[in-house]
Amino acid sequence: MTPAMSVVDQYRQLLETSSRMLGLAREQNWEALVQCEAGYLVSLERLRAADSEGPSSEAEREEKRALLARILEQDAETRRALEARRDELSHLIGSSRRQKALGEVYQAGRGSIASRLRSVPPDERP
Repeated sequence: MTPAMSVVDQYRQLLETSSRMLGLAREQNWEALVQCEAGYLVSLERLRAADSEGPSSEAEREEKRALLARILEQDAETRRALEARRDELSHLIGSSRRQKALGEVYQAGRGSIASRLRSVPPDERP
């Protein structure tokens, strides 16, 4: 962003970045989304500083409100996509842990069964 960029232009740019992030979330391109978010946060901080510097006209305030409403809607949708991904990963991690635990139990039990079978005469085995 250039210093001469108006606050409304900065809101527009933030909306574009928010739209890009939402698109990446919909595509499930999580790595690119995280990279984009870093720039988004920097832009947001710059906007906060610039927006607090001086008064704006009623027309500018109204346009900022409209842009901010769209940004917040997109951010909420992006957040929902991220939460769904988090839940999916949590489920996968839980499944992986259960599989590992079952494997360990199976391996422990397998040795126990094999040693018990060795101690039973062949004619008495089930």
